Amino acid sequence: MKTTKRHFLHFDIAGFTYWDGCEVLQELKVGTTLTLVRENDNQFDAYAVAIYFGDHKLGFIPRGENHQISKFLELGHSDLFETRINRLSPEENPENQVGVIVYLKAKTTKVE
Repeated sequence: MKTTKRHFLHFDIAGFTYWDGCEVLQELKVGTTLTLVRENDNQFDAYAVAIYFGDHKLGFIPRGENHQISKFLELGHSDLFETRINRLSPEENPENQVGVIVYLKAKTTKVE
């Protein structure tokens, strides 16, 4: 069986309480696709990678876990990654409510 993706990174969303996370928590489900956006101008973290659900900013990949992925995103390689919610724990502290997994996708070959 051909592997289509591999685990790259998993974490809880940092800063969930400071952005739109609490507003959309009821809309989130395990398996929901999220978008990663490199924030080159972030004054608090030189490697900041924001996490979006549609137009809603949920927070960030935690500092210290974002160095490698930020370099790929900065160079325009967002298509390498698949990002999904893998855990929801609404009873937890907001910073621990949403678990995210990032997969590295297999290279697709074009059939001509």
